[in-house]
Amino acid sequence: MAYKEVKVIKNNPSLEGMAVMIPDVIFSTAQGVDLKLQLFMPWKDETAKEPKKYPLIVFVQGSAWTFPDVYYQIPQLAQFSREGYVVATLTHRSSLEGHPYPAFLEDVKTGIRYLRKNAERYQIDTERVGIWGTSSGGNTALLVGLTGNEKQYKTQEYPDHSDSVKIVIDCFGPADLSEAIEKIELMEEDSKKLFAALRGEDTKENVARLQDMNPVNHVRKGAAYPPFLILQGNQDFIVEYSQSELMYHKLLEAGADAALICVDGAPHEGSFWSKELLALIKDFIDEHL
Repeated sequence: MAYKEVKVIKNNPSLEGMAVMIPDVIFSTAQGVDLKLQLFMPWKDETAKEPKKYPLIVFVQGSAWTFPDVYYQIPQLAQFSREGYVVATLTHRSSLEGHPYPAFLEDVKTGIRYLRKNAERYQIDTERVGIWGTSSGGNTALLVGLTGNEKQYKTQEYPDHSDSVKIVIDCFGPADLSEAIEKIELMEEDSKKLFAALRGEDTKENVARLQDMNPVNHVRKGAAYPPFLILQGNQDFIVEYSQSELMYHKLLEAGADAALICVDGAPHEGSFWSKELLALIKDFIDEHL
């Protein structure tokens, strides 16, 4: 009997293009809630004399400042780990469970410091850390990028490590929520409940503190900021496209490095995403991180 020729291919001793997932890594317990991240990293090259270090992308899924669904973007995030990045998708405390602002921001910054503390274990290059977020996670990413190492957002966990980032990617994140913050009592019930939770007790001090949640309020002319990539669909009826334009203009006026990509016809999530868009994000990451 004649057999087909056996195809022979080379093995992959460096495991190039392969990735591993490390699930449910607890990065914080100090605030009374176990906070977990899902971690993706290139498979370890067993042939290398010294473990290779990789840039880190920290991702925050939009959740209306409740608990992010850390599984939502796993198929897309895994792609980046196969291409030479460590990627962590983080959760944070939910505002609806008695954790007003700045709890979510503190938690994400704590996650960044945890990853820097454990850089050797996860083969992270601590000098090359970026943040990427969507919707409320985009708002968080902007705030992280604008408030690197600011003491008022630093918890007692891993205090000797930095929470600054080298790049910021914001997908349809709110930049200025002043109108909502000032009119909480006039909002529809679901929105009213959310913003009241973010505010906490209705006091002048808490309302003033909540204004700090607006990234536009943190932009200072001449300050040293990382490069920003802002992306949004112009048919987004949850967060108005003008929010991204406002943030983009504010950054440029302050002398920051910023770029804005409009996804024509795209809503909030959904058809916003495409191979082309992910390629543009990858190009930005490759260039700046």
